[in-house]
Formats: sequence, C-alpha cells, structure tokens
Amino acid sequence: MSAILTCERCGAKNRVSNVPDARVPACARCGAALPWLHAGTDASFEADVRAPVPVLVDFWAPWCGPCRVIAPVLEDMAREYAGKLRIVKVNVDENPGASARFGVQGIPTLIVFRGGEPTDRIVGAVNKPTLVDRLGLNRSNG
Repeated sequence: MSAILTCERCGAKNRVSNVPDARVPACARCGAALPWLHAGTDASFEADVRAPVPVLVDFWAPWCGPCRVIAPVLEDMAREYAGKLRIVKVNVDENPGASARFGVQGIPTLIVFRGGEPTDRIVGAVNKPTLVDRLGLNRSNG
C-alpha cells in the first residue's frame, strides 16, 4: 500500500506506505487517526485486508452507477470512523483476480473482513446507517 492520506484534524498530507500490524495510520504532525481509504489491487489484496480494525472492501467499476452513488458514503465513513475502519476500493476491471476469488458477480459488492477473513457481504448500494450497523460501528466498542 502506498497512499497520501489527509488528516481531518490538521490538514497535513501523510504518505502512508506500510502500517505495522495491530496499528492504524496516524498523522505525523498531530497524531490523529487518519481516514484509511485507498485503492487496492490484486497484488496488494492480501495485505490490504489485514488490519486491527474491520476492513470494508468495495468491489466497483467507474462505469457503474450504483458504485458512484455509494462512493461518497464510503469516503464520509472513512473520515468519520478514522482509526476504526479501513476501506479498500478494488476496481474490478483493473483487478479481476480478487473479484473472481470472492465470486463477485454484481457491483458494487462490499465484503467485510475481520482478521483477514471475510465475515459479511453486501451486494448493491446501501445507505450509511445500514453499513454502520453491519460493521458494528454504532456499538460502544466500535
């Protein structure tokens, strides 16, 4: 993984390449948890789904209308749940391996990973409250 993540607290741009296990990315300037949303690939997939927080993988394509509808919801969740959620967007046209491996037949397909293992699957564009509930982010331990 290599991404530029912007801190919501101080606005600093942080280059994040590797995050040690059991940690989430934090701002180098102020230490706040960073919104963890980035593009995944077939090559990075195994590392992308390992995190100490739930990982929501969005299998999408740029030509998909429902994918464009849910994209801002996922961006908002990445900001709101910084440090509690990782979102990985996998373009199925450019990365057919991961989508084939998980039997993605319709997009958007969202798969939740915990401890590197798939635990839930949501097909189609759903609203933010549904995603928050399915991910357990509305619970106090969230």
